[in-house]
Amino acid sequence: MDAKTSLHERSLAEELAPVDAPTTAREAAISDPMLPDAYRLAFADPEFMARREVRGIRFQLELLKPDLGQEAHGIQHTVVVYGSARFVDAETAQQRLAAAQANGDADQIRVAERDVRNAVRYENARAFARLVAEHSQRQPQDRRIYICTGGGPASWKRPIAAPSRQALTTWG
Repeated sequence: MDAKTSLHERSLAEELAPVDAPTTAREAAISDPMLPDAYRLAFADPEFMARREVRGIRFQLELLKPDLGQEAHGIQHTVVVYGSARFVDAETAQQRLAAAQANGDADQIRVAERDVRNAVRYENARAFARLVAEHSQRQPQDRRIYICTGGGPASWKRPIAAPSRQALTTWG
């Protein structure tokens, strides 16, 4: 397939409708995705897709999906930063520690102290993202570098300082 071919001309569901359309009662019964079927297309067979031997293919699909989305948005260069789902910023960590100390719960204090220690990593990742974003803004469009995060609960609510934030867009 040519790299410039639009993969969005027809959806997969539209493409497979004639193949998947059950025409008899038997076909209707075996079209149930929860039933094993040697004739079912591999990606439509959840038992097959869940097998350990297919793990590498599933992993490739997990990489391919965002890659195609980025390509559709004209993104050619990325830096992936993980971890914001587990760490909080320094201000939040300090607030949690103060609340835990006021509560007097030893377990909450221990967790909050850990959050304060780990907040340094979060702040370092934000500083790194800021450097990348500021550098990228000075580059031509085709040489810009985009920060990708895992999109966890923290989702980098304030990943880049205000002057650089204007270029911040999200999708996916």
